[in-house]
Amino acid sequence: MIEDVKTVNAIKAISIAEISKAKSGHPGIALGAANILYTLYNNHMRVDVTDDKWINRDRFVMSAGHGSALLYATLYMSGFNLSIKDLKEFRSLDSLTPGHPEVNTTPGVDASTGLLGQGFATAVGMAAAEKYLKEQITNLIDYKVYVLCSDGDLMEGISYEAASLAGKLGLNNLIVLYDSNDVTLDGELNKSFDEEVLRRFDTMGWHTDFVADGHNNVLIDDAIAKAKLRKDKPTIIEIKTTIGKDSMLEGTNKVHGTPLTKEDIRNIKEKLGLDSDLFKNIKDLRKKMANYIRVRVSHDKKKWQIKYDAFTNTCQPETKRFIESLSEDKRYDITKLFADYIFEADELRKTNGKIMNVIADNYPSFIGGSADLSSSCKTFLTNYKMFDKYSYEGRNISFGVREHAMGAFINGMALSGLRPFASTHLSFSDYMKPAIRMASLMNIPSTFVFTHDSIMNGQDGPTHQPVEQLAMLRSIPNHYVYRPCDANEIIGSWQNILNNDKPSSLVISKKHLPKLDTTDALSVKKGAYIIRKEKKKLYGIIIATGSEVEVALNVADKLAKKKIDLRVISMPCMELFEKQPNSYKEEILPIGYKTFVIERASKFGWNKYVYNDKYIMGVDSFGISAPCDDVLKTFKLDEDSILKRIEKLLK
Repeated sequence: MIEDVKTVNAIKAISIAEISKAKSGHPGIALGAANILYTLYNNHMRVDVTDDKWINRDRFVMSAGHGSALLYATLYMSGFNLSIKDLKEFRSLDSLTPGHPEVNTTPGVDASTGLLGQGFATAVGMAAAEKYLKEQITNLIDYKVYVLCSDGDLMEGISYEAASLAGKLGLNNLIVLYDSNDVTLDGELNKSFDEEVLRRFDTMGWHTDFVADGHNNVLIDDAIAKAKLRKDKPTIIEIKTTIGKDSMLEGTNKVHGTPLTKEDIRNIKEKLGLDSDLFKNIKDLRKKMANYIRVRVSHDKKKWQIKYDAFTNTCQPETKRFIESLSEDKRYDITKLFADYIFEADELRKTNGKIMNVIADNYPSFIGGSADLSSSCKTFLTNYKMFDKYSYEGRNISFGVREHAMGAFINGMALSGLRPFASTHLSFSDYMKPAIRMASLMNIPSTFVFTHDSIMNGQDGPTHQPVEQLAMLRSIPNHYVYRPCDANEIIGSWQNILNNDKPSSLVISKKHLPKLDTTDALSVKKGAYIIRKEKKKLYGIIIATGSEVEVALNVADKLAKKKIDLRVISMPCMELFEKQPNSYKEEILPIGYKTFVIERASKFGWNKYVYNDKYIMGVDSFGISAPCDDVLKTFKLDEDSILKRIEKLLK
C-alpha cells in the first residue's frame, strides 16, 4: 500500500535525521531493517502505548541494540510518548533516546541492549516467564516475545546457548526476526562467518522460515503471521536485507556505524521521494499508524481488562498479591518465616538451600535453577517440578552447562516481574559477568547464587578456586554482593534481596558451619555490624566475611586469653555498609585502632579499611591443587597462622 511505503520512508527519514543530528549512530540498520520493524509494530505487536507496563503486552527486544535510532523512530510513529524533540536529542545528555536502548528510560523499550547476543538470550528468559505466568494465572497471560537480531548477535556464543535452551523448552511464544544483511563492521560477513544459520536452528528444535526480500512488507507480514500460529517450537525468520538500503554506500560496511554525508542524505531523499510535503505530513502519518495500532489492540485489551477485574476480585489474596507484584513494587518479610526454625550446624550451602525452599513455598514469583550444579549448589526447590515444555508450572530450571545464557535468561524473567535466581560455583561467575553487569545497569532484581566461594576448594585446584571474583563482583556499580557467615545472615541477606529492586550476588561457602550466637538477620541491612564486642580495653578490630567470621571469632577468643581484647565485625555486604551514615561507620570502626581483614580471596578493595596490605589476610595469587588444610597452610591463611600474624602486628 502507498500509505505503508510512506510510513516506512518516514521511519527511515526520522532515523537518519536522529543520527545526523547526533553526528553518531548506525544508519545501515535503520535503512535496511525499517520494513521489518514497521510491519511488526503496525500489524502484530499487541501493545497499549498509554500503558507500556501492561503485563499482557507483547514484548520486543532490540538485540541489535545499535539500531536504536530505528527503534525510537518506530516507537514514535506507533504513538508512544516520544516527541520530535526527544528524537532530536538522540544520544544527548539525559535524553529519552540514549545511544543504545535502555529500559525505564524510553517509553516502549522492554530491555536494555547493546552487547550483542545479550538481548537474544534475555528474550528467551522473557518467553519462559510468559509460560510460567500463564500456568500461574490462566487466561490473564498470553503474549509473544519478538526479537530483532543481527549477524553479530548470532556469532556471539551466548545466543547459541540461549537458542539451544529455547528449543529444548519449546518456547513457541518466541519469534526471532533475523536481519540477515551479510555485512559486519569490518567488512563482508563471509570473512568470519559462513554457517547455514537456519540449519543450525533446525537442529536445535526451532521452526525456521526465510524471507528473500526484507524490503517487502507483505512477505514479512506473512512470515510473522505464520510464526504466531506455531504451537510447539520457537521460530526464527531469516530476512534478507540490504544494509544502508538506498544509500550511496548500501551493501557495504562503510554504512554500518558512520553518519551519512549531507550528499548521501540528499540522494536518499530523492530516491525515496522524501519531499518537503512528506516531512510536513510525518505527524499525520504518525497519527494514522498510531490509530491503526490502537484500534487493532483496543478490543483485545478491553476484553482482557474485564477478565482481569473479574479474576482479581474473586481470587485468593496471595494470588492477587502475586499478580500485583508483576507490575508493582511489593515487599516481603522473610525473617518471620524462620521465627521458630531451628538450624543445625551444616554445610552453609545446604543451609541456604533449606532457606530458599521456605522462600519458594511462600512466594510464587521465586523461580530459578542452576548451570548443571543444583545438586552441588543445593538450590533445587524440592516441592516443585522441573520447568520444561511438559510442565511450565515447574520452578526448577535446568540450564545445563550454559552459564552465559543462564545469567541473561534470568534477567528476562526479572524484566517480566518475577524474582529469579541462577546458581553456579563462584569461579564460574566470570562466564556470567556481562549478564550480571546488564542486570545492574537495568536495575532489575536478578539474584546470582554462587557457592564454593574460596581457595578452600582444595583439590579441585586453581581453576575452581575463586580468588579475584569477589572483588570483580563488588566492583560492579549498583550491585549488592552478600557473603553471609551463617543461617542468620543468609536469612538477612534474602530479606534484603527480596525487598530491593537491585540485582544481587549471594556468595555461599560449602564449609560446615554452625549458627553463631551473636549474628543477627536484621543487622545485615547495615552491611556490617559488631558480632563480638571487646569486654574492656579495645586493642584492635577484625573485619571478616563468610566462613572467615568463625575464624575471626576463634582468633579473638584465643587472643583474649592473652589479655588482647579485639572487636569482631561481620561485613556480609560491603556495598550496604558504604551506604550507612558516617556516624554509624565511625561507631563500629572507630579511628585510631589497628584494623585487620580476614577473607580468603583477593585483597583488592579492602585497603580502605586498613593501614596497609599487611593487615589483610587474603590471597595475591591463584590457588593450588592440594587438600584444603595444606592450601590454607601454604598461604598462611589457616587459623593458627592468622592468629600469630595479628598478634605480631598488634605488638
